[in-house]
Amino acid sequence: MTLPKLHVAVLMGGWSNERPVSLMSGEGVAKALESKGHKVTRIDMDREVAQRLAEAKPDVVFNALHGAPGEDGTVQGMMDLMGLTYTHSGLATSVIAIDKELTKQALVPHGVPMPGGRVVETETLFTKDPLPRPYVLKPVNEGSSVGVAIVTEEGNYGNPISREAKGPWQEFATLLAEPYIRGRELTTAVIGERALLVTELKPKSGFYDFDSKYTDGMTEHVCPADVPAEITEACKALALRAHQLLGCKGTSRSDFRWDDTQGVEGLFLLETNTQPGMTPLSLVPEQAKACGIEYPDLVEAIIAEALADVKPHKATSP
Repeated sequence: MTLPKLHVAVLMGGWSNERPVSLMSGEGVAKALESKGHKVTRIDMDREVAQRLAEAKPDVVFNALHGAPGEDGTVQGMMDLMGLTYTHSGLATSVIAIDKELTKQALVPHGVPMPGGRVVETETLFTKDPLPRPYVLKPVNEGSSVGVAIVTEEGNYGNPISREAKGPWQEFATLLAEPYIRGRELTTAVIGERALLVTELKPKSGFYDFDSKYTDGMTEHVCPADVPAEITEACKALALRAHQLLGCKGTSRSDFRWDDTQGVEGLFLLETNTQPGMTPLSLVPEQAKACGIEYPDLVEAIIAEALADVKPHKATSP
């Protein structure tokens, strides 16, 4: 699809933990669109965002927000009410995909392997472990590995976990507890109806947390991943399946944990990100480039899918 010259509002920033990443994503998108000759209005989201979008009157909104309220359905619902065309997933998909427990309920019955576990009240952690150690604690509805803790026998969180120990239990009233899966971090991007590649993420220290994702030099990206062909195909198939089952639009990225001692049986999908990063260190642009899709073309492809979903208005009789 060849795009006409458009007026695009790039929505970025906001007030989630991922604000700095969103600002980088948004600026990258804005510059790419300008390089293609499009008119761009940059909007750093605040509480007057609806008024600012109404004043801008864009042809389409590129949603470069990460985390709540830009990725959880809140902003999507607002833009639906305003009659705006926007990129990435819609309200229902965003509500489900941002919530790791709801994602499991949507995907596991369809054969997508995901770790077990359960949602726990944070207060109970200071009395006893919810699962045998080692296990993982993470917020139910945050992205980019925000607030993830791996609880091990030899860790320094205490046994039981101490209230004073730094961790997600100091910020969230409920947490998702999952068994820890040893092995390797893999991820696959989907654009439209195409799964791209598999990237292996090798943090220089610790695990693939927020800092490792967005600090240059802290994580090695092996793209394409040096894994058996059956693992590559399984990741791509599962990423596309999750994208379709959740109803994702534009692009998504599915993250996996693979226990390489168990073959395909050791592969588990952790989550599907409906608005993955578009920064210089981000994985979707990296995989797209490896497939021959340059960054500005990737941005236009995401917009093209949003425009393709717009239904023409039917004329009404007076």
